[in-house]
Amino acid sequence: MIKSLRLFPIVVFLSLPISVFANFDFNANCLNAYKSIFELKLGNAKAYIATEKKLRPNNSIIPLLENYVDYFTLITSDSKAEFDRLKGNKSARLDQISDDDAKSPYCLYAQAEINLQWALIRGRYGEYFNAAMEIRKASGQLQENNKKFPNFQLNFKGLGLINAVLGNLPDGALKSTLSTFGIKGNLQNGLNMFEKLVDNLPKSSYEPFYEEVVFYYAYVLTDVAHSTSAYVKTMRYTDRIADTSLLKSYLQSYVCIKNGHNEEAINILAKKPEGGVYQPFPYLDYLEGIAHLNKLDLGASTYFNRFLQTNKGVNYIKDANLHLAWIALLKGDKTAYSAYVSKVSNNGYTYNEKDKQAQNEAAAPTPVVDLLKARLLFDGGYLTKALQTLGADNVSNYSSDKDKTEYNYRLGRIYDDLGKDDLALTAYQATINQGKNLKYYFAANAALQMGKVYEKRRNTAKAREAFNIAIAMKNHEYESSIESQAKAGLRRLSN
Repeated sequence: MIKSLRLFPIVVFLSLPISVFANFDFNANCLNAYKSIFELKLGNAKAYIATEKKLRPNNSIIPLLENYVDYFTLITSDSKAEFDRLKGNKSARLDQISDDDAKSPYCLYAQAEINLQWALIRGRYGEYFNAAMEIRKASGQLQENNKKFPNFQLNFKGLGLINAVLGNLPDGALKSTLSTFGIKGNLQNGLNMFEKLVDNLPKSSYEPFYEEVVFYYAYVLTDVAHSTSAYVKTMRYTDRIADTSLLKSYLQSYVCIKNGHNEEAINILAKKPEGGVYQPFPYLDYLEGIAHLNKLDLGASTYFNRFLQTNKGVNYIKDANLHLAWIALLKGDKTAYSAYVSKVSNNGYTYNEKDKQAQNEAAAPTPVVDLLKARLLFDGGYLTKALQTLGADNVSNYSSDKDKTEYNYRLGRIYDDLGKDDLALTAYQATINQGKNLKYYFAANAALQMGKVYEKRRNTAKAREAFNIAIAMKNHEYESSIESQAKAGLRRLSN
């Protein structure tokens, strides 16, 4: 719930553009359902929807709200079984909406939203062809709706997301399928659409949709654009969302962890709203474990174990076990380490990159403790401590090419974030020289980060050279992600 909404008498919403058309009646009851969804109070949302069904069974906002409930049920549960059960709901909802008032801006918009939500979920489980078809459909519906209703601001929420994600999509099945149909995106255009929305919605009659826009914008900034402003913008834009929103806790903590604001993430998760009214969200325990381990708090095992006990989904099982293996290693318990590494190999799935990487690391040699500590501390933003951990060492102290490469890579990342560009560039170059023929991600990512340093220095030639080095490296970890970021860097240099 958005704080400022409390200032509006509910009758005001009855006269807003969001409820002009009788068969797409975003009335007070629907608005309460929508607000409950974005606080992750899905039980409350279902109750409001049930009431609306009794009062106005033909209201075509109902199937849209029901799809939101399914969407967030699947995001929070991460359950493949639930996905297989719920995806059959899509067709009937689209049929009801498409048969309704085509003169309403909500007719095409609601259909596009449902298509887009299912596309985002399908991508989690490798259903790339169906996801591509739904993105294609949603894109066409939103573009048509924007021509018919150019003042309907909500069109740009979906268009912004489609542009941003497709504009920086790694090579793979989804991208190739979309390219076949001539569907492309532009990351900067998508970011511009979101920026305009978050600035304008609070001053408009579409203010109730602000939280949803921020939800997608934070995701795009952090995971798609890898923007240096992701933390600042997310914290600023989520500030006006009420603290009773569990979604706010998730967004803020996730972005803090991804951007080295570890203590802030721990504080946010410790104060997150709790109770039976909220949808179970085991992933937050996983996040809390990550945050505590990043400061070398070995009590993080409590959170990872809780996640594994309550999680009914398919993702992060391997990664959680890998983190438990690291905790055992940091405790000096090699027997427990081996047992958890075995669980990484034998339990869970590899739908997402984190679990694929966990599988790779389980098959790799046991990490050197000092390198592991430096890695965790760096991820948490504890840069001085991370540097001190490596300070007593020298690359000659390590015997394997992997460890030598990682040592230089860790130094480079730390120096980079400390603003010591020359030292960072030296370490990155050493990483590339040592590890360019290894299967690990260190050398390719060092080239990517080197490109970003030169880009910041406005040395276009050197930046382009580094990005191309990153792209040229093949058959290593995180290849698609690193390559897509390097290609995005080249596009920035060409603008």
